[in-house]
Amino acid sequence: MPIIYLSPSTQQANTYVTGGSEEYWMNLLADEMEPWLISTGIRFTRNTPDMTAASSIRASNAGNYDFHLALHSNAAPEGKYGKVQGSIAFYAPNSIKGEKAAVLIAENLSTIYPFSAGARAQPTTTLGEVTKTRAPAVLVEVAYHDNVDDANWITSNLEQIAEKLSLSMAEYFGLPLVSPMNPRTGKVALKSGNLNIRNYPSTAGKVIRSVPNGSVLTVLGSLNNWYTVNYNGTVGYASADYIRLS
Repeated sequence: MPIIYLSPSTQQANTYVTGGSEEYWMNLLADEMEPWLISTGIRFTRNTPDMTAASSIRASNAGNYDFHLALHSNAAPEGKYGKVQGSIAFYAPNSIKGEKAAVLIAENLSTIYPFSAGARAQPTTTLGEVTKTRAPAVLVEVAYHDNVDDANWITSNLEQIAEKLSLSMAEYFGLPLVSPMNPRTGKVALKSGNLNIRNYPSTAGKVIRSVPNGSVLTVLGSLNNWYTVNYNGTVGYASADYIRLS
């Protein structure tokens, strides 16, 4: 199953015109994303507010990540403060995978972003979190925090934005988005044999681990009679018919 490096902004000095900082609001956005990622089976490592963009890049590059997603909000250049709007998903111009993810993010955000500036994917050579990461990457500027309407939209719609960003990651990896649920303990209940954990919620999915009857696992999400499960660190999908929740 895929694993991403989730990198919300560490820019505490960037203040919202409506109150709070970019670091504060982007970390709240990452908080909202976590349950969606967990239930969908997308593993993640997350930076911390005491880090910087440079240390986040180093941490990302030190691991074996399938994707790097940076969460930011934008500010207009001098002379245009408060007058620019829109969502932008930045990617490195030579990254086919980065562009694929950026287009998905822009398309999904465009379904909830309410203003005429819209959402778009855009290449860049100046942002280190897309040009210096080993993994394919997108830095999404969710909207402009110096614009009152954009700032209010971000702070009032964190749950929706998190869902669309999580949907984009699921689509990027070819997975269905699974709605969050509180993790529950489950027990494998078979008449014989082992329970297969797969990389997709279908019998066509590749078996990534077999679990002995009677084993205890954690159920992370539920979709169409399949559970997202974690068994001793292996995350995948298993048939709900053979798991008894406790």
